[in-house]
Amino acid sequence: MAWGACIAALPLLLLLLLAAAAGGNGGVHCLEQGSRSRSRRALQGRHKHHLRSRAVGGATVLELRHHSFSSAPSKSREEEADAFLSSDAARVASLQWRIENYRLIGSAAAASKAQVPVSSGAKLRTLNYVATVGLGGGEATVIVDTASELTWVQCKPCDSCHDQQEPLFDPSSSPSYAAVPCNSSSCDALQVATGMSGSPACGGADRPACSYTLSYRDGSYSRGVLARDKLSLAGEAVDGFVFGCGTSNQGAPFGGTSGLMGLGRSQLSLVSQTADQFGGVFSYCLPLKESDSSGSLVLGDDSSVYRNSTPIVYTSMVSDPLQGPFYFLNLTGITVGGQEVESPGFSSGKVIVDSGTVITSLAPSIYNAVKAEILSQFAEYPQAPAFSILDTCFDMTGFKEVQVPSLKLVFDGGVEVEVDSSGVLYFVSSDSSQVCLAMAALRSEYETSIIGNYQQKNLRVIFDTSASQVGFAQETCGYI
Repeated sequence: MAWGACIAALPLLLLLLLAAAAGGNGGVHCLEQGSRSRSRRALQGRHKHHLRSRAVGGATVLELRHHSFSSAPSKSREEEADAFLSSDAARVASLQWRIENYRLIGSAAAASKAQVPVSSGAKLRTLNYVATVGLGGGEATVIVDTASELTWVQCKPCDSCHDQQEPLFDPSSSPSYAAVPCNSSSCDALQVATGMSGSPACGGADRPACSYTLSYRDGSYSRGVLARDKLSLAGEAVDGFVFGCGTSNQGAPFGGTSGLMGLGRSQLSLVSQTADQFGGVFSYCLPLKESDSSGSLVLGDDSSVYRNSTPIVYTSMVSDPLQGPFYFLNLTGITVGGQEVESPGFSSGKVIVDSGTVITSLAPSIYNAVKAEILSQFAEYPQAPAFSILDTCFDMTGFKEVQVPSLKLVFDGGVEVEVDSSGVLYFVSSDSSQVCLAMAALRSEYETSIIGNYQQKNLRVIFDTSASQVGFAQETCGYI
């Protein structure tokens, strides 16, 4: 994969390509359905409805084009979508398990400037965003994950590895590679960094290095040794970067990537290890389209590279010594089409902002209140059966225009964040016979709500760990 030229006047900017649909901004939105043009489903390349927008008064009209497909291909796409949503639900369950484990165990400068291009996760069979970085003289394309605290890649010799597109990282070919010994602070931090899914295996002449195990609730895992090597971010070198060198890794969520980039809040995350260079600040803007467009992941606090169309508004992170690596905020309200949703769940509405979860999952009391308001405002449309984890669905066959109400998330300090219109609905079928609210309910009020990436599109989301705050601004994320 070709690397773009370094631009010394910019902070670290990783261009992210992913699949989604184009959309409009604000207010009440409409879907206009044509009859003879190609369809594109709406969930990051898996449901490629291509929505073209036009302004009409205070509303945005989204034009939905489609054609009829044979029953066999349509069924195949729906089965594929069901598999991805089931995988997303498994990730949500895994995060709940990790949050509970952290509660049980407790807790524990000027920015450099550069630019790095990256590739689309959709091409690598993952719904997530990916970035290509340099590692030990080679390259690795990894999933960008704000809920992971350890960066890991697949390494030779691999006992059991998932199928990745690029060659495996070969430690023997890197003169700067070194295994992390057991008697090191990095190894001591590993148990917390892995969320207690496995203890560091040290001791004995046969195991001089610090080994790790990352296990996820969906059955995926990564096992290997903790190591150090030179990480290259478009000319910005991070010497002695600590990462997991995985020799046994399996899991459908990884797709054809090389591994994960850990952007969580922990001693071993990329954010913490590069704090001297990038000030503990990073941000992203997630684009709508799969091709001919890109978003950006920026490491550093230089806002001059942002293209936000509204001022950045900040809300405080939740201060919790038991929070582990997650970015917690207080969700204090939700409005649908300008109507405030009422729920007792907002009294303890702690949520995680996560780039690695697709669909937003809410506490049942909050979700049910949102669902009730959606059903009220969509009363003219026939209801359709539930699909996978999505249970608020409609049959929009025959409708040329469908009004999509605005959806706003409200955080501490009165910070309002409007979800892009493309992030409100999920199109199951190409003929619009099954269109669902793109949100799901958690199993229990005691679980933690998660704001997924499907609802973060066309937003600049800024994580400032030094000031313990998260910022939001509207931004059109199509850069190329």
